[in-house]
Amino acid sequence: MSKALVRLYPAAYRAAHGEEILDVHREMTADLSRPARLRADADLAAHALRVRLGLDPASPAGRFFALAAPFALAAAAVDSGLYLARWYAGLVLSPAPVRIQLTTMDGAWILYVLLSLLVCAGAVVALTGRWARGAGAAVCGLLGTALCGIFATPAHREGPVAPVAALLTVAVVLACPPGRRGDRRLSTAAGAMAAVGWFPVVVVDAGAYTGALGVTTEYGAWPVLVLAFTGAVLAWRARSSGLWELGAMAVASPPLIAHAYTDAWGDLRPVLGIFLLLPLAAVLTASFRRVRRRH
Repeated sequence: MSKALVRLYPAAYRAAHGEEILDVHREMTADLSRPARLRADADLAAHALRVRLGLDPASPAGRFFALAAPFALAAAAVDSGLYLARWYAGLVLSPAPVRIQLTTMDGAWILYVLLSLLVCAGAVVALTGRWARGAGAAVCGLLGTALCGIFATPAHREGPVAPVAALLTVAVVLACPPGRRGDRRLSTAAGAMAAVGWFPVVVVDAGAYTGALGVTTEYGAWPVLVLAFTGAVLAWRARSSGLWELGAMAVASPPLIAHAYTDAWGDLRPVLGIFLLLPLAAVLTASFRRVRRRH
């Protein structure tokens, strides 16, 4: 089994390190139980695939996905959190008793609510210091919501956009190299982005400031705007052109784009305009950086 797993590494890497990897793996798994050995084999296979795809911690791709992964989790939490807030508001504002509503809910809705809670809880746990457990829970929730969207689509998630966004987010989170997971600075920034992207929309949805602002909906633009602004701030602090940071934000944005698509009732025009916020932020950041250098 170990020899077969080592073959997953690229030929050059296998020729240079294959025997060493095989010896270390055999020594580590010699006294393990069968379940623990299977987990070790899975870790070895995952490492081989990351090396083959160029996703080791030192590679540019590895560093890129390490930057994008916390924000992908945060974006998924915002999307699921907004759905849960709207579902709860509808539950409370409905004239029917809450108990009656809960007991008559469709099974697909109940499952989607529970999976959305798992995504939010997992993202919070991951971004507050327990990356492995939290990200694992969030990934399970995202995979579950994707399956719900494919096989038992609730009315609010018609179409393939939400399942595709969930699967893309899972790919981004899993692509983050283990050695770069749980960066405290990035996790804090991602958590702040999620809070700022979620709370004002919930307030507006609740009607607290709708009359004062004269707004009934932002078509999902606010969370994407917050994500773009966060990328620009990271670029400013790193003194970079912004292309790297805003690129990572674009990779992290599918849950928010799916949310915007739902808010716009499937109209692609506002969604395309919202997505342009990210390249526009990159251009403005790069231009501002050039102006600063000249002066």
